[in-house]
Amino acid sequence: MMPALFDPIDLAGVTLRNRVVMSPMCQYRAAGDGVATAWHEMHYRSRASGGVGLILTEMTDIEPRGRITEGCLGLWNGQQAAAFARLADAVHAEGARFGVQIAHAGRKSMLEGEIVAPSAVPFSPEHRTPRALERPEILELISLFGESAALAVSAGADVIELHAAHGYLIHQFMSPMSNRRDDEYGDPARFAVDALMAVKARVPAEVPVIVRLSAVEYGEGAYGLELALDVARKLTAAGADAFDVSTGGNGPVRPPAYPGYQLRYATAIKEATDVPVMAVGSLHYPALAEYAVREGLTDMVAIGKALLRNPHWAYEASRELGQELELPGEYAKGALV
Repeated sequence: MMPALFDPIDLAGVTLRNRVVMSPMCQYRAAGDGVATAWHEMHYRSRASGGVGLILTEMTDIEPRGRITEGCLGLWNGQQAAAFARLADAVHAEGARFGVQIAHAGRKSMLEGEIVAPSAVPFSPEHRTPRALERPEILELISLFGESAALAVSAGADVIELHAAHGYLIHQFMSPMSNRRDDEYGDPARFAVDALMAVKARVPAEVPVIVRLSAVEYGEGAYGLELALDVARKLTAAGADAFDVSTGGNGPVRPPAYPGYQLRYATAIKEATDVPVMAVGSLHYPALAEYAVREGLTDMVAIGKALLRNPHWAYEASRELGQELELPGEYAKGALV
């Protein structure tokens, strides 16, 4: 029988208690210089206690100018790492695994001052024009991805996710909408592969690295699935342990959303790479999430907004599916009502 939503899964030696993942979602609640606060501890711990198998943090930036806003988390110094250690301890105390998504906003940053990107192409007519990165700066950013991942592991992260989707810096290098370079970093896969290799070089072999990809884009000049499949194959060869498959985000055009609207892209990348995949996008109907896993369309299901509405989504889904999880402490008594 195919695995079910609440069966364990092994990711490169790290076992998740089930296949429900909390999708990264920005909170804009960081203190001072990108430091996690009590808000983040409450936010992540409550979802872990509600039964989620893997908690992925919101987009966590590798340098100050990589943030979307000043309220975004960062992971480039010891003070930030100490705050992340508290988050990891809180999540682990509730039986879930803890993953950190590392990223750089590139041309999507809304901070004051200079913003950077592969090429001097703005995200939209309403956004500022970024400065094109020089090659030495690109090499420095690649190194910073590795350093940030190492800090995450030192803080207790079980998993690293490299954010190469939704129009952020790695995705910007992948797309002809934002990359007009004529050097080696004009290759859609080059920056992503180099960033992944920098991360793999700085974390232990037993720490899986997931790559979040936008499988297709929307709007004029957008790439299609074939480009994403080519990049995914190259990332697999470079050591990607799994893919978190989404779409779009590199321009203002958005597709209509409906239940499971991105699921086919996760399946395509799974078939092309033969590594585990995570699907996302209106999969919060328990029967649909269960179907997607049981039919082998995806290996994991990432839940976003439904977990904002209900920290115990995983528990309630398990109850609906007849695979009831156990809630901690007195919460278990409340569940009997």
